[in-house]
Amino acid sequence: MAEQDEDRELLYVIRTMEVLMGSGIGLEGALTSIARGGYGCISSDFAKVMKNAQAGKALVDELRRIQKKAKSSAYKRLLNTMIENIISNTDIVKTLTNQGGREEEKRSEKVEKYIEELGGLPETLLSIGMISPIILAILAITPQMMAGAGDIMPMPDPDTITVVVNGGLFATVVIMALIGSKAHFKDPGL
Repeated sequence: MAEQDEDRELLYVIRTMEVLMGSGIGLEGALTSIARGGYGCISSDFAKVMKNAQAGKALVDELRRIQKKAKSSAYKRLLNTMIENIISNTDIVKTLTNQGGREEEKRSEKVEKYIEELGGLPETLLSIGMISPIILAILAITPQMMAGAGDIMPMPDPDTITVVVNGGLFATVVIMALIGSKAHFKDPGL
């Protein structure tokens, strides 16, 4: 779950850092801005980094500490980019732009995959939700339609038919809920 939380916020963090640092704010200022909140677990990680850095610990060491605990490979890559910027003074804005592009691409692929997986789900849900009650309604009025045919074939008791119809309607609702939950659980978490 932590990996999904990191991935969910990562693109926003990358784009925010890109804008902040592109406008002349330094790495520590960008980290402080993100640490103030709004980016989930990444904000809390950066808040710890900045708190410890202000207490006199090296920023690189704090970023490495967070990098070791990170679950998402993309988040680890972002932290590595920041570490390399501090050590080697690399062009972090260009690197952030590239990483942001990769994250957007990954997110688009996840959305496309999610849409493909749910391809026939709306039709199935609509079919079950529409056809099942119609069939059950026909079954419910069968004793009235076949009232004179009792000699040809035996008809079940009306109470039995009522139980079957009510059970069928309940089963229809349950099946529709299960199909809906399938869509919920396949959510890519974006």
